[in-house]
Amino acid sequence: MPNTKTAKKALRQNLRRKVKNLTDKRKVKTAIKTYKQLVEGGDLEGAKQNLTLAYKALDKAAKTKIITKNKAGRLKSKLAKRLVVSSK
Repeated sequence: MPNTKTAKKALRQNLRRKVKNLTDKRKVKTAIKTYKQLVEGGDLEGAKQNLTLAYKALDKAAKTKIITKNKAGRLKSKLAKRLVVSSK
């Protein structure tokens, strides 16, 4: 347990940030999961609309350093490729 006043404040801040980071990570995961379900289900129009939401979530997570910029780009590329392959 923290002893000093600043250490107590730092602990409070860390807990707040942890909750925010976990919720943002969950948003990314659910956006990707929903997109994958739409693609596999054959709803390509819905998937295209959901792809923009997934991109938005990934970009926001990369901006706030929840995931790295390269990982966001890699995931966006994979998602786009999945749509192209399923549309053929």
